[in-house]
Amino acid sequence: MSKSFDEIKERHLKTLQQFVPIVDRVHGKHHPEFHDVRKLFEAIAAKIKDAGTDRPELNEEFERLRAVTGNYAVPGDVCESYESVYKMLRDLDEAYRE
Repeated sequence: MSKSFDEIKERHLKTLQQFVPIVDRVHGKHHPEFHDVRKLFEAIAAKIKDAGTDRPELNEEFERLRAVTGNYAVPGDVCESYESVYKMLRDLDEAYRE
């Protein structure tokens, strides 16, 4: 994995693991697409864990995340935590593609 991806992963993964289920519970009713975001994030986190120090194959998951989120476009009626999740996922995605 690139150093940049490792840094972003270390910085955001634990926070995402805390925030994603909460945001899904709070906003999932009005933003059902977030259920897909949660499933994709869980797949990404599992692949990162399983890969250990190797680079996981995450292209499909990030491609689907970009499609589901409209390239991480934050809806206007959500909380700061929702916005933070999209920003952290975008940062992780961008670092992975470098």
